[in-house]
Amino acid sequence: MTVTVLDPRTALVVIDLQAGIVAAPTEPYSGAEVVARSAELAEAFRARDLPVVLVRVSFAADGADAVPGRTEAGAGGPRPEGWDVVVGELAGHPGDLTVTKRNWGAFHGTGLDVQLRRRGVTQIVLTGIATSIGVESTARAAHEHGYHVTLATDAMSDMSAEAHRGSVERIFPRLGETGTTRDILELLAKTHG
Repeated sequence: MTVTVLDPRTALVVIDLQAGIVAAPTEPYSGAEVVARSAELAEAFRARDLPVVLVRVSFAADGADAVPGRTEAGAGGPRPEGWDVVVGELAGHPGDLTVTKRNWGAFHGTGLDVQLRRRGVTQIVLTGIATSIGVESTARAAHEHGYHVTLATDAMSDMSAEAHRGSVERIFPRLGETGTTRDILELLAKTHG
């Protein structure tokens, strides 16, 4: 289903478009494509005085604030300096909000919900990497918090096209509406001038 409505107070929430994540290989879209489309959306939201939230994942150097627990994938290793810096195409706008998360989703353990509610936000448009991890986790929590959720399916990507497709085709229709960057920009122009 293509996105049908954008509420008067809709926010763009961009997930993990930071140096160390955008540089990794992704499918079906490259990190550069996801960044370009997210930046286009951010520019359109800013032009209409709608909130833009840049979410990044980061951890203390010693990993003390990382999510505990055993997983088959392991904990990962040390990260290079600057891996958690938001990409230049999105950073540097004083009106944007930056949220640092330490989990997959952007709601748990952050002030995201409070920041959105204080601004009267009732709907979020999501972009970012990875579709089936940070984006999907944030979409699930947003839905559970009562937000209308819109997912810009060509402004997100994953480690595999199959994982991306699984979220887009099976999970997202249960959480909100989907559309391309173009669909969302056209609807934004119609409804928000």
